[in-house]
Amino acid sequence: MYKVLLVDDERIIVEGISRTVNWNAYEAELAGTARNGLEAMAFIESHMPDIVISDIKMPGLNGLQLVEKVNAEYPHIAFILLSGFSEFDYARTAMQFGVKHYLLKPCNENTITDALTEVISELKKQHTQESFMLHIQKELSKVLPHAKEQFLKELVTNKTYGQRDWDDYGNLFHITVDNEKVQLILFQIEGVFEFEHLFAVKNIAQDVLGKPTVLLSTTIGKHVLLLIKEIDEPEVLFAQLIEIKQTFSSYYKLDATVAVSNAGQIIDARKMYRDTLECLNYQFYLGEGSIITQKDVERGDDTALKPFFYDEEPLCMHVKSGDWAFVQQELQNYFVMLADSRMDMHLSKSYVIPLYISIVRQGKPEEINEYLTKIAGFDQFTTLKTTQQFVTECAEQICLNNFHTHTNKHSGIIQKMIQVIEAHISNPDLSLNWVASEILYMNADYVGKLFKKEMGEKFSNYVVRLRMERAMEEIEKTGDVKVFELAEKFGFGDNPQYFSQVFKKHTGSTPSEFKRSP
Repeated sequence: MYKVLLVDDERIIVEGISRTVNWNAYEAELAGTARNGLEAMAFIESHMPDIVISDIKMPGLNGLQLVEKVNAEYPHIAFILLSGFSEFDYARTAMQFGVKHYLLKPCNENTITDALTEVISELKKQHTQESFMLHIQKELSKVLPHAKEQFLKELVTNKTYGQRDWDDYGNLFHITVDNEKVQLILFQIEGVFEFEHLFAVKNIAQDVLGKPTVLLSTTIGKHVLLLIKEIDEPEVLFAQLIEIKQTFSSYYKLDATVAVSNAGQIIDARKMYRDTLECLNYQFYLGEGSIITQKDVERGDDTALKPFFYDEEPLCMHVKSGDWAFVQQELQNYFVMLADSRMDMHLSKSYVIPLYISIVRQGKPEEINEYLTKIAGFDQFTTLKTTQQFVTECAEQICLNNFHTHTNKHSGIIQKMIQVIEAHISNPDLSLNWVASEILYMNADYVGKLFKKEMGEKFSNYVVRLRMERAMEEIEKTGDVKVFELAEKFGFGDNPQYFSQVFKKHTGSTPSEFKRSP
């Protein structure tokens, strides 16, 4: 039912219209009456009628003044004006405020009901339109967030989008940046995560940064992308990004890497997006969970990528020999050089993989294939640290295996040499060259260094010392042994004098003196 207020300073008019009109027949009800404009205004403010039937000529606040005041505050209220005057000025003034029905007194029931019918019909139509618009707005409110997200995706990926597109969509979404600069922020969740985690990051970021700052946000692939107004103080933005990461981590136990573009005009959004993607590549050097800006990836004035050169031969030689201390330090230096080069992640891996292959080739032949099958795992490495750790662990295992192999091999050679010395201790020709060439068929310098490294003394010194010890044992055991016999038995042939000199040098006394000593 439509509520009607009847306003007239003549009581007879009010009572006549009230009784004459069958209000229910027109889906209306007479909600109240007033004697002048002031009473009418008070009633309107407290009861809010749909239709006001009012006289024009009234004391205090006349009908036209009432229309003007109500139209300013409650424009949805419809008016039917009554007047005993036929001046056109009244009608013209009334029409300025949207009044379409202007009836002259005296008016009969039909005139009033016809006007009432038309007004109610117009109100119904207006209400239908308003309901339709409310429905449309409700539906649009559901679609609008998705439309905003899609627009941001198009803005950063579509080559054809420009200032005009931004102006159109900015007006549609009620987003204005004027001449302000903007920035793009790209979040990448590290580790295994669900799609819902992307929305969590987006919501947390919007809460921390605030609606005035965040213009648009969306998920794009496996990333969360925010378009924000430029924050002049980098340390403020940095602190907010840390808060976002910490809040997300506290709830979901996951970390996120963040890339931040330089500030620019909105039409540069596509370039800023490419810049943030490039920044994410540098988490390979800076580590997962970093906040990476353009300054972190700048190469200075020399923008040309310099060739990366590394001589791997010394490293491989030490891997083969099992020298882990050298290999460990050399790999550390290599990855520092690689980090300083700031190459693209995939290009960096293209240098590491050949080095890895060269290292594993120094291992046992039967194990090489197993190491080579692990090359596929390089694709999963997202940081230089994890890549370095993998290569270093493999190199260490190969080094240790080679060290044990060489140690066992060397021990076998030394044992063989000691056996030869024992068997040929009386042979005057016993020497390092003779053992190496005639018995072991190896390089004399190599086996000499090997002998000294393991036994702690030179081969010749070992032989002399052993001969003297055996000679002393022989003297102590027999007591009456001849010097020439000792010389012949312990490798000095027919030169007993030289034997005596060596014996004295070793024991501090001649063989004869040693026999007489208690």
